[in-house]
Amino acid sequence: MLRIASFNIENLDVNENERNPSLNQRIPTLQTSLNRINADILCLQEVHGQELPDHTSDNPNRNLSALDAVIDGTDYASFSRAFTKTSDNVPYDKRNLVILSAFPIIDVQQYRNDKIEKLQYRKVTAVPEETEAKDISWERPILHVQVEHPDIGVIHLINLHLKSRLASTISGQKNGFAWNSAAGWAEGYFLSSIKRVGQAIETRMLVDEILATDTEAKIVVSGDFNAEPGQVPVDAICGAVENTDNPALRSNVLVPCSLAIPESTRFSHLHHGKGNLLDHMLISQALLPFFSHAQIHNENLHDESLPYSFDAKYPESDHAPFVAQFTID
Repeated sequence: MLRIASFNIENLDVNENERNPSLNQRIPTLQTSLNRINADILCLQEVHGQELPDHTSDNPNRNLSALDAVIDGTDYASFSRAFTKTSDNVPYDKRNLVILSAFPIIDVQQYRNDKIEKLQYRKVTAVPEETEAKDISWERPILHVQVEHPDIGVIHLINLHLKSRLASTISGQKNGFAWNSAAGWAEGYFLSSIKRVGQAIETRMLVDEILATDTEAKIVVSGDFNAEPGQVPVDAICGAVENTDNPALRSNVLVPCSLAIPESTRFSHLHHGKGNLLDHMLISQALLPFFSHAQIHNENLHDESLPYSFDAKYPESDHAPFVAQFTID
């Protein structure tokens, strides 16, 4: 048996302020979730980095001590680890991707505008109006790890956290949290959509490159896509024949594990009382024969949009873990 899970653990940090729950308050709840997941390979999103005493702007130095505290005393503490890194070879300040594996990690890569060059765009609602195009890039990289499984060989794990649906900043268009015009908000939302879809295209290009080298590659793409089934980012990564209209590309199609979950419980996030499936696990055709079932642990999921609700009330994440189980003969 092989269990692979994806979990947006939500802003995992020391949280030394009154608004958010402290790390010590979060640890028991998160450990309960992680132990229930019982994964052999765990893909995490939103793991913040913690600055070390010698950290300076010229010599940035961070570790993942908040994550270490959460997994201390669990099986995950002994797992191999890979995480996203800055050009200084340290974790990012915010929203790192992490993969923990009970099996050896044999290769780690990350991509951010490596397969798609930064886009050029001139904002039309900016104040003052922009006179020339500027770069658009993604905030977060894609984490690609190869794991050596003793029975089925190399597994490619691609961990994602695509751009959120929140509108990107447009200069001169915001006053605190409020937007000065609907058009300004719309353009900011448009830019966020471009970034989200751009990350998805870069991910799909990576998948195609892996399959071009090995048509039987065992690939898992998982994480917080900030998009639901049928929306462009998810469809772009899946590459369904219905969209390409080319049956010769069927072997490159990724299969959503969520299709094995009853529709009534197929959600990982709650917003205004509506369940959304924002967290996904897609697998290549070569892994499909091993796929047994999937679960979303959403029983304790809270509605992140409740009026006047603050994270201090909710030490758990506002995303539910997604778990897929594979049977190995």
